[in-house]
Amino acid sequence: MLLIRNLLYWLILCVSLIILFPFILLAALVPHGAHRMAQVWVRILNWSLKHVIGLKYRLIGAENIPAAPSIICAKHQSGWETLALQEIFPPQVYVAKRELFKIPFFGWGLKLIKTIGIDRSNRREANDQLARQGLARKNEGYWIAIFPEGTRIAPGQRGKYKLGGARMAKLFEMDIVPVALNSGEFWPKNSFLKYPGEITVVVGKPIAYDSGSEADIMGECEQWIEARQAEISGQGPFAATKAV
Repeated sequence: MLLIRNLLYWLILCVSLIILFPFILLAALVPHGAHRMAQVWVRILNWSLKHVIGLKYRLIGAENIPAAPSIICAKHQSGWETLALQEIFPPQVYVAKRELFKIPFFGWGLKLIKTIGIDRSNRREANDQLARQGLARKNEGYWIAIFPEGTRIAPGQRGKYKLGGARMAKLFEMDIVPVALNSGEFWPKNSFLKYPGEITVVVGKPIAYDSGSEADIMGECEQWIEARQAEISGQGPFAATKAV
């Protein structure tokens, strides 16, 4: 049954994207139109994860989400959070590698919804792209979502937290909202199968952009996220403590 449910989820994903893509193109002619249409697709996928796969989530700390656009600084364990964060937080754009824009339909859609694309092979150019595109997105009223470790990290592991989020926070005068989650225990990296259960998401209090240096801000963010990770880990079938 698990395989059948996952096949149905992937069918819904592919068919809905192909059907909605022309409407996203048309919606791109009006301000924020493409992003609104993309949100329809995200809601379809989130519904499918909950009701087809049986993968739900509980949210802790919703009261910590500020009214002003901020930078979402989240743990990254699977593809789940790229969908769920859009349901939890106000309209947002992600920072992603530009190579993703070349993927048919999906990548084209990322570009249409104004994803911040950076060239990871060129650090100086990437910083310039972050500054230029990030400021434009802030001025358009979007939140900015980043994964400070730069890539998906397996449950129980810890990557190097980069300073890009704190740099943007200071440059754009946007506070950082830290987010911990254990999605990788139910949706392993590079896995076709997603497993039923309940993911835990914890949203922390905003860290003020002027509360210290870039290193201080990111250090506080990292400390908070990793402390929460230790508290919520060990719940899913692919938790580090259950790994073989």
